[in-house]
Amino acid sequence: MDGSQTPVAATATADADGAPAVPPRRGRASWAVRASVVPWIVARLAVAAALAVARQLSTGDHLSSAAASRARQGLLGWDAGWYESIARHGYGGAGHSSLRFFPLYPFLARGLSVLPGVGVGAAVVVVANVCALAGTAVLVGLVRWETGDENLARRAAWLVCLAPAAFTFVMGYAEGTLLVLAAGTFFALRTRHWWWATGLGVAAGLTRPIGALLLVPAAVEAVRGWRSSPARQRPGLLAAVAGPAVGTGAFLVYVGWRYGGALTPLRLQEEGGHHGLADPFVTLAHDASYLAHGHHLGEGLHLPWVVLAVALVVVVFRRWPASYGAFAVAVLAVALTGSNLDSFERYALSAFPLVLAGASLTSSERVLRVVLVLSAVGLVGYAVLAFGNLYVP
Repeated sequence: MDGSQTPVAATATADADGAPAVPPRRGRASWAVRASVVPWIVARLAVAAALAVARQLSTGDHLSSAAASRARQGLLGWDAGWYESIARHGYGGAGHSSLRFFPLYPFLARGLSVLPGVGVGAAVVVVANVCALAGTAVLVGLVRWETGDENLARRAAWLVCLAPAAFTFVMGYAEGTLLVLAAGTFFALRTRHWWWATGLGVAAGLTRPIGALLLVPAAVEAVRGWRSSPARQRPGLLAAVAGPAVGTGAFLVYVGWRYGGALTPLRLQEEGGHHGLADPFVTLAHDASYLAHGHHLGEGLHLPWVVLAVALVVVVFRRWPASYGAFAVAVLAVALTGSNLDSFERYALSAFPLVLAGASLTSSERVLRVVLVLSAVGLVGYAVLAFGNLYVP
């Protein structure tokens, strides 16, 4: 099946543009939430166990002082600490380097923290986890609407929650917020609710830089829907394409006005070992060398995930509409052109169509059980490494 069609399991009829014409009535939000809650809880229990292990190790001589400090930071370690600082102090008080982090997620946390008894740190973690649940539910609803296959939708929920990089959905990271906005944008695009797609796209662009990449699937869907859309709807199509870039651009304009230099957030990414631009083949060759010689094993471990992600992109294009594959390619292109592959797994998880590809390949109960067990082990293992300062999430 080519990328212009809906998956084989689809039960809804499709229009000429490849989108199901009528969403199934049974695709209710309550069902999607119920299908998401159990894997969401299991993932949090797994990460809690990983944190307990890391902290236990930190009480002896098993970890360095830096690693022990990271373990004590727990769910507010790594980038989560920056988000907490922004939520607490704003960009002015959090320091110049905080401009690398986009504003919507920490500002949501700041809004929650005004409630009595809710500290800023707790608010950062709560927003991340609530958004992760909401994002999983929207993803489940999207899969069910696209295919009519409830089992496929449930598998997607388990895979997105137990993916090894999904411990960042539990930490104070913006990934959960981006997931709910990205999946929501796709839902709006595929159902031809162009103005909803515009608003969600703007919000995604304000959440993380890769949120701007939602303009790619928006453009694919707009091209498909252009001829069949009446003239009065066409401004909405154009707005949906522009929305993600408008969100990102708005933050850059604000930074330029308030702090000087609109491109400062992007330049900061290229400094101090952050995610600057580089030749992906050189980066992959370095990581392959690390893996072969056993040096910098954390760096070398990115390579198998790159291979898996590329393979899943092929599956996305074969089994899902083209806009899904286009988004996955755009996200992976950004991840692979970085000066290093730190956080590659987290970037790949943001390309949620890869999860849908994995769900498509695990229809066998035996295969699914093996995949979920391996994913859960990987989730705990990577979380322990991150809490122990041995892996960059």
